Amino acid sequence: MESNRVILGALLFIIIVLGSNVVMFIIARNWAKGGDSRWMSALKKSLSKPVTDSSANKSMDELRKRVDDLEKKKNGD
Repeated sequence: MESNRVILGALLFIIIVLGSNVVMFIIARNWAKGGDSRWMSALKKSLSKPVTDSSANKSMDELRKRVDDLEKKKNGD
């Protein structure tokens, strides 16, 4: 019974590895052919989008400026 579980686990692992390889092959094949599907172009845009344009980053910049101003006032007093 123990050997059946080991065989079943190994078989499941092999199926997962082969399945992920097939998915990666399909993605690479479509990318190499120039197939521009919607999800592929959305992924490209999200990966190439600069981080500096996010609103969270802008608010953090404002917070840094305020902290710097407060430290300057504190050191000046």
